[in-house]
Amino acid sequence: MNKKDIDKIVLAYSGGLDTSVAVKWLQDKYDAEVIAFAADVGQNEDLEPVKEKALETGAIKAYVEDLKEEFLTDYAFEGLKAGAKYEAKYPLATAYSRPLIAKKMIEVAKKEGADAVAHGCTGKGNDQVRFDVSFQALAPGIEIVAPLREWEFGSREEQIDYANKEGISVGATKENPYSIDRNLWGISIECGVLEDPAQEPPAEVYQITNDPEEAPDEPEYLEVTFENGEPIALNGKEYGPVELVDKLNKIAGKHGVGRVDMVENRLVGIKSREIYEAPAATVLLTAHRHLEDLVLDRETAHYKEVISEKYAELTYYGQWFSPLKEALDAFVESTQKYVTGTIKLKLYKGNATVVGRISDESLYQENLATYEKSDIFNHDAAVGFIELFGLPLKVNSSVHNEK
Repeated sequence: MNKKDIDKIVLAYSGGLDTSVAVKWLQDKYDAEVIAFAADVGQNEDLEPVKEKALETGAIKAYVEDLKEEFLTDYAFEGLKAGAKYEAKYPLATAYSRPLIAKKMIEVAKKEGADAVAHGCTGKGNDQVRFDVSFQALAPGIEIVAPLREWEFGSREEQIDYANKEGISVGATKENPYSIDRNLWGISIECGVLEDPAQEPPAEVYQITNDPEEAPDEPEYLEVTFENGEPIALNGKEYGPVELVDKLNKIAGKHGVGRVDMVENRLVGIKSREIYEAPAATVLLTAHRHLEDLVLDRETAHYKEVISEKYAELTYYGQWFSPLKEALDAFVESTQKYVTGTIKLKLYKGNATVVGRISDESLYQENLATYEKSDIFNHDAAVGFIELFGLPLKVNSSVHNEK
């Protein structure tokens, strides 16, 4: 399909610099109608002005959908149950939102009879892969347009100049160049001075977490209750997913919990310095892991670490709708049958430390763990166990030491 065959495009629209410029650019270059799609995944902003801005910029129609609960229950919480963190650090906030947005865009494209879908991702980033691969999985025949991989602008400064020339209102300025993506599960912050990995992030880049040095001097204790791997209550009070995560972001963020400063390996082969804030995700991932330590048997717990790493990698790589991801979901779900209980954490100066665990499904037995006299543990059996366990090493050593 060439440009002449594209009459209508559904654009993932945020109201930020890239997508605001993209509306006008797509109209000019493709001579096509543009439908804007904005997803509320917890940006903490009113999206009605975003809808109005899209229409003012030239979109023929603008959709705004509240996807916060679906985002948490069907995406972020699935990753939580998997224990997924990319390269053991990144809680995957942005990576969870992209397949959901792609899914909804395809639904709009089918409804509106659109020929193509578009996004405002660069040729260097991960999001382009997450969108494109999701589009291909959900609608193999649809055309995909990525203005930032095609257009003539070589920098954000040039985009800002273009926007000013075309009368497009944008929030970014040459003095404030940070690129920020926010949802309920976390915030990613890029660009500007952050591109130098040797530089400490300026205080103003952080959006929802206090500097740990300025956090309260008194610790705060918090109890998180899970049912079948999903969080359902804070301090004994039940909340829906959105309210629970929102409250937890505020509580943990106050104590400076959830800051991540990392150099990560992007899928396209580039190392990138990233700043993330994920207070609620950090607390929930920590608490969930400690609850699993209590209720999962050793072999399942150890193997799940392998699955967690692969799950995070697949999510980061945009393979959310892949057969392997579906198979891993089945494994993860089977492990969550007994992940029910309450974890007590201590929040203090940037740390979320687990200090207590309670579960009716606990495999921990004090009369086995104690160093006091126990009638149910046979110490004599340990001698034979160790003899057999070490037998291969004994044989190996005796054979090779004789040569």
